[in-house]
Amino acid sequence: MPRRVDVAVIGAGPAGLAAAIAARERGAEKVLIVERSEQLGGLLPQCIHNGFGLLYFKEDMTGPEYEKAFIEKAMDLGVEAQLETMVIDFNAGREMTAASRKHGYMKFKPGAVVLSMGCREKSRFALGIPGCRPAGVMTAGTCQRYVNIEGYIPGKRYVILGSGDIGMIMARRLTLEGAKVEAVVELMPWAGGLIRNEVQCLHDFGIPLLLEHTITFVHGEEKLEGVTVSRVDADRRPVKGSERYYPCDCLLLSAGLIPENELSLKAGVELDAVTGGPLVDQYRQTSVPGVFAGGNVVQVHDLVDWVSWEAEIAGRAAADFADKGKLKTAKALRVVPGKNIKYVVPQYISGKDDVTLYMRVAQPGMKATVKVGDVMSKRYRTVRPSEMIILDVKADRLKESGLGKELVVDCDTRGSG
Repeated sequence: MPRRVDVAVIGAGPAGLAAAIAARERGAEKVLIVERSEQLGGLLPQCIHNGFGLLYFKEDMTGPEYEKAFIEKAMDLGVEAQLETMVIDFNAGREMTAASRKHGYMKFKPGAVVLSMGCREKSRFALGIPGCRPAGVMTAGTCQRYVNIEGYIPGKRYVILGSGDIGMIMARRLTLEGAKVEAVVELMPWAGGLIRNEVQCLHDFGIPLLLEHTITFVHGEEKLEGVTVSRVDADRRPVKGSERYYPCDCLLLSAGLIPENELSLKAGVELDAVTGGPLVDQYRQTSVPGVFAGGNVVQVHDLVDWVSWEAEIAGRAAADFADKGKLKTAKALRVVPGKNIKYVVPQYISGKDDVTLYMRVAQPGMKATVKVGDVMSKRYRTVRPSEMIILDVKADRLKESGLGKELVVDCDTRGSG
């Protein structure tokens, strides 16, 4: 017989912990976190830099400090955590199958499920970089674990492909450890991470940022010897004659994150083609009733504070659903990305309650105005694809606007970024 719990949370990173706490505080008695790693916290233990909790706790914390606060609260509330346990199957009936070296083969039947599996980094072969397969090519997150958890420095001279936040943070970290970062190479005309990381991690340490460049060849048979970097044109194709060789013994990849949604697909959850995460309503319920999602499995966030807040929405809604299906429906209105808007989350709202919309622009710009249908508009000095826009929309404004079946979000700019 499958074990019954009120709310099962898959993943114990910042989203999973926040969702479990929120579900427990909402009244769910049996809340279970299933985590494949040997510890709680996801990637937070290896993020030893500060900048966490500035919004959530109004305090500047490191990753382990942020993680500790949530773990302690979850344990105090009686949340059960099953570590080193892999969910291997999950269906639309919310039946979970898991396997563990310690606990063996298990089946669960939760009243509601929260998906909080997070993201994984794009690998070299997802990026299609030509060349040999030498040792020394890894993702920035892997290098971060080597340095901050295992205590190893995998190389002395580095090139970093992609200017995601982890890549820029590792550029600074490796420089402080005495390594040489030759350059951070970015395909797009703008950095892929937060401005604060671009300034604090690259500019302040004199690390070159090569915009509109990419790596066109990896050199070395057994060990990495260097890379060829080329400028790209407006169509993102390498420009002949612009090649430049950079000697290095380690290439870090920080070129984007992919939400982990293999389990979501098994359950028949409908995914958004742009975010790579589930289509969700404002309570973070997916297309499968009783299955909710929060954090980076839905969309890649800039800050962990936003991950926690979004996961709390999913956790509370999951507890309501598990309690005899007490949950408002929120799919009356489809939120549609319009001019210069790449995506908007949530994709469905009720139109009757306050809602927070998360979005990103497709192109950077200055003197921007973001319009949510005829409901509201907000001005920004600058907008960038790497920085999420968050808008709070009040229910009374939605009711007064006489909405149809769609709510289109647009962004108008008066200059390029």
